[in-house]
Amino acid sequence: MPLNRIVPTALSAALVCATMASTTVFSCSENAVQKIDVVDPDIGQPLQVAKQNLERAISLVDVTMGKQFDPQTFEMRRFYNPFTKSKSEERASVWMYTAGIEAVNAIIAGLKKAKDAGDPQLHDLHFQRYVKLLDDLYANADYYLGTFELVSFTQTKEWSVYAVDRVNTKGQANVTGVLNVYDDQMWLIRELLESYKLTGNDAYRQKAEYLTDYVLDGWDTTLDEQGQENGGIPWGPGYTTKHACSNGPLITPLVWLHELYRDKSEQIAKHYIDASDKKTRLTKMVDKGAYYLDYAKKVYAWQKDHLLNSEGVYSDMMGGCVPNCDLQYENIAGVRYRANTPLRDAVGEAFTYNSGTMLSGGADLYRATQEESYASDVKNLSQKSFAKFASLGQDVPQHFTFGTDGFKNWFNGILLRGYQESTALNEQNNAYLNAFQKNLDYGFERFNEDGYLPTNLLKGWQDERNGQGVEGMFMFTYAAQYALLGQHQLDINF
Repeated sequence: MPLNRIVPTALSAALVCATMASTTVFSCSENAVQKIDVVDPDIGQPLQVAKQNLERAISLVDVTMGKQFDPQTFEMRRFYNPFTKSKSEERASVWMYTAGIEAVNAIIAGLKKAKDAGDPQLHDLHFQRYVKLLDDLYANADYYLGTFELVSFTQTKEWSVYAVDRVNTKGQANVTGVLNVYDDQMWLIRELLESYKLTGNDAYRQKAEYLTDYVLDGWDTTLDEQGQENGGIPWGPGYTTKHACSNGPLITPLVWLHELYRDKSEQIAKHYIDASDKKTRLTKMVDKGAYYLDYAKKVYAWQKDHLLNSEGVYSDMMGGCVPNCDLQYENIAGVRYRANTPLRDAVGEAFTYNSGTMLSGGADLYRATQEESYASDVKNLSQKSFAKFASLGQDVPQHFTFGTDGFKNWFNGILLRGYQESTALNEQNNAYLNAFQKNLDYGFERFNEDGYLPTNLLKGWQDERNGQGVEGMFMFTYAAQYALLGQHQLDINF
């Protein structure tokens, strides 16, 4: 998360509990018990719903590209108000821009699945132009690109990575210190690999692997008193705190890379610290497929060990820096390396996307390893996250309310994807996905203004009518959610 991201206020202390039955989600408040069936009669026929979902996703992306993007440079403005027909002066960060790539990928995947299910109409209309749009989005992401030299835990190296903020010349962004963060690179890695799988464009894979090397260079390889790695990836190279958002999003891409290389003989350089003296930096060549899987397991284990809280969901970060949160360095044999900063406390709000990335990552690790602990984790987290974050009937009867302050709309989309990607491990995820479907449809059918939807799909535009309007990235997350829900209908029915 870049510096300009607002930290949302805490959720209400009044929580809703969800009890799981074989086919029904029960949502309990102090006064009532209500239920939503897994097969919701309001949802409709699967192929019809899947097609409508994809059509709506496409319409949301198309209007956002038309209203908030420069057609030549692809500069994205952060807000748009459909009532005043005005966009903000503020440029979108790379994170917000990547939300557009996420939506396009989700639509392309949905188009391919619809064609495979026997309905090629949308595919034939939109597939090629969306592949072209994907290429254009990546090409113009270079307005966020810059180069710097980083002293890490194991080496000093020059890297070309993505800044938080856009500049006017490609490749010239300032990416030093806190001006780039690891989670922004992780979301790009995930989308680059997804784009590679969807299009076969090997340039996407190459860029994804390069950025993966960069973020793994941020892994804390220093050793504790027992000779074990302290582990965890700080928020960025200019930070010492270690966040759920700078660890969890990497698990899925690492598993995908493992699956890409597990049957090949390629090797990769592993940088580590000698356990005998806990100081000497070493490098060795290792099997590439095993290397990526090992890191996926380590990142997952670090986040679970440090950030899984008493409610069964994930806290925001490890803080409590000792003695402070300044970067620390050490000299070993005349060479300067980054040193470990001890962190005492798991702190911060439990956001939906931190649980969402662990659902996706756990499901991927289960697929790759068949280790039952991952399946158990996913089932427990699915149930506890919905109980924590969804409140039945708070705003609209028979609809679940999710938080929408700050950036929670996008966060909620990552939770939706976690449910979608782990449905095989928890049947109740079908009901959770229905809750998102109903909210999207409610907002789309009641509050659609010139193609735009409000931040709160259940309450409508409210003060946004006279303000800056809605975040462009929220339009993209609505599109991605619709496309993922369309994929889900096709996956479970065809």
